[in-house]
Amino acid sequence: MTIKPLIILPDPLLRQVSTSVEQVDSEIKRLADDMLETMYDAPGIGLAAVQIGVPRRMLVIDVSRDDEENKPLVFINPEVVRTSDDRSVYEEGCLSIPDYYAEVERPAVVTVNYVDREGKQQRLEADGLLATCLQHEIDHLDGVLFIDHISRLKREMVIRKFTKAAKTRVV
Repeated sequence: MTIKPLIILPDPLLRQVSTSVEQVDSEIKRLADDMLETMYDAPGIGLAAVQIGVPRRMLVIDVSRDDEENKPLVFINPEVVRTSDDRSVYEEGCLSIPDYYAEVERPAVVTVNYVDREGKQQRLEADGLLATCLQHEIDHLDGVLFIDHISRLKREMVIRKFTKAAKTRVV
């Protein structure tokens, strides 16, 4: 397993729509392992493949608490098929937008169809932090960032800050 460098805002790759995974093979399983290793190292609770420069419809999540054993989940070609009318608000952050957090309102419960690490079709109904994390990571696969769910003024401030920081890194 290899820890991969994270793609940081304003990298245009973060706005790209990811392509489907055609088959679960050893390359995809290795990518899942690298993504988990990178996510745990960051540390984070979710990571989309595009965040390590691979625009494929794949993500990993582990919302287990620090005092619990890791419970890694791998979602290949995830698709939200149902959302609840009930809403919940969580303070979200993103490994691709380091050290910035904002409250985001999303559906409280989601049902997701996906392919697991073994290539089997699965369906999961999630609530709480897992539901929020799934929606956040699936957004990445569609080129959407959590800052797209906050006010335009705040979003533009964050984008300007990260664009300025990127220019100083290049020099």
